[in-house]
Amino acid sequence: MFSIVLMQIVFSFLATLAFAIITNVPRRSLIECGFTGTLGWMTYWILSHLEAGTTMSTLAGAFIVAIASYFFAKSKRLPVTIFNVPGIVPLVPGGLAYQAVRNFVLGDYIEAISFSVRVALVAGAIAAGLVLSEVLNHSIRRFREHKENI
Repeated sequence: MFSIVLMQIVFSFLATLAFAIITNVPRRSLIECGFTGTLGWMTYWILSHLEAGTTMSTLAGAFIVAIASYFFAKSKRLPVTIFNVPGIVPLVPGGLAYQAVRNFVLGDYIEAISFSVRVALVAGAIAAGLVLSEVLNHSIRRFREHKENI
């Protein structure tokens, strides 16, 4: 079991790091980008093994990616998107999208629509996780500003 967890951590870090390099992320933030993707993937992986469902696991993973991105962006004084974009790469439903297109090409439209709906749900969960984190961060900022003004 330990080797499986270690493999998940290493490959999610490497996948995120590779995408960050491809998208020309500043060198000083590459390690943090890798950690962001790893945190999101491990959240997804653990919750999916606890049978939380793909959509809820993805939502939680994207939320963790967004929270980690916010903290790394603050500490490195860089935009949040530098950490968000590579961080969500392990969560992107590429395999499901491939299966949807494959089934459309093969003429199995019922199966293709099933995969397409799953892709839409996972993509929506990624977007919702990022938005929920931004709402939380905005609320915390407003609370702190309000508290300082009192």
